[in-house]
Amino acid sequence: MNFAPLRLCEKNMKLTTEINIPKSKHPIDYHSKIMAFGSCFAEHMGAKFQYYKFQNTINPFGILFHPLAIEKVIHFALSENAFTENDIFFLNERWHCFDAHSQLSHPDKEVLLQNLNGALKIPREQLKESTHFILTLGTAWVYKHKKSGDIVANCHKVPQNEFEKQLLSITEIEESLHKIVEIVKENNPNISFTFTISPVRHLKDGFAENQRSKAHLIAALQSFLNRKITNPRVLSGAEVGDYFPSYEIQMDELRDYRFYAEDMVHPNQLAVDFIWERFSETYFTKETFATMKEVDTIQKGLAHKPFNPSSESHIKFIQKLENQMEQLQKKFGHIQF
Repeated sequence: MNFAPLRLCEKNMKLTTEINIPKSKHPIDYHSKIMAFGSCFAEHMGAKFQYYKFQNTINPFGILFHPLAIEKVIHFALSENAFTENDIFFLNERWHCFDAHSQLSHPDKEVLLQNLNGALKIPREQLKESTHFILTLGTAWVYKHKKSGDIVANCHKVPQNEFEKQLLSITEIEESLHKIVEIVKENNPNISFTFTISPVRHLKDGFAENQRSKAHLIAALQSFLNRKITNPRVLSGAEVGDYFPSYEIQMDELRDYRFYAEDMVHPNQLAVDFIWERFSETYFTKETFATMKEVDTIQKGLAHKPFNPSSESHIKFIQKLENQMEQLQKKFGHIQF
């Protein structure tokens, strides 16, 4: 019996399962103002926005992994609250706040309070003008401080026996998302939401526990996205927002450990670049891609290290680069290099 040879070079052959992502109804361009909160994957995407000179603000309170932490700081900011000495504590020669990442912590108590209340001003002022809110959920596991009864955003290396570890239910996550959207839209009815789940695996919780966590996030988000906004003070009947499948892209399109960093937990730069490309295809217009190309050319030019800085060719190169920057800055006043 003769068999036809296996042809591995056919043009239509696919070696990955590609996720179909519909084009967003809320495109992003260089006039958009983006606010993003969430896990460390939000920081990766934020770095991309920053490189291409979009108007964006990422995680003013540092990395926040679960929805209750994001809900609390958003509510605190938009309700005109302020942090006081009752909200901070001293440990290992630094002052900390359970509601913020350790990057805001400081040896000086007054500086920490300034950092916290300064961070509150960012969403308080910017969310009223933002066009897009990107929310990245990392985990459904939370830690409840036994003494205060509060669920914390960061444990700050406080002894583990002072906390009770809990898995948020699907209902709890969904209700938290509802509260976030409601209070933001009360202040800015026209803002659009994009929700995504971080592809970072929280294996310190355990392999099965990480899967349970992601499953709760996925189920809660999908249920929430099927809702309609019913608050008459917002936009009754409006859609809740978009879902961008960061987690699914990492798990299915990039199903290989070569797309992970050395810790085998975080996506590596190749994976981040790939997910950014899929995000770009979903949200950016043709005009936006054209501007990004200009920005990229300038960024690479600025990073170029000449062999002879005083040569005529390099001087002409710099003059051309400065002219490109000037033209771009005239078109988009917020762009600065």
